[in-house]
Amino acid sequence: MFKMTWALVAEHADEWTGDDFSQAAAVLDEKVGAAVTASGMTPDTQEHWRETFLVPVRDGITAAGKSAVEAGRDWSKAAGPLLVALTPAA
Repeated sequence: MFKMTWALVAEHADEWTGDDFSQAAAVLDEKVGAAVTASGMTPDTQEHWRETFLVPVRDGITAAGKSAVEAGRDWSKAAGPLLVALTPAA
């Protein structure tokens, strides 16, 4: 079990708790993606934002994030205005 928290600067902060790293990545993609869609950015800018900021952080959850949490360590990654942190359950 682990906790994922994230912040999208000046827009949104939230958290999710579970034990499935792929599901955590999907939740992040859905929630942050919805904020980006609602942001008023042009479709091209939204796509650029997702590829530049969201994808690297999201993909890190199932790779480096999973390894860190399974070893009992915290993990965090930031890209531009997005910060995500994973914390093992106590």
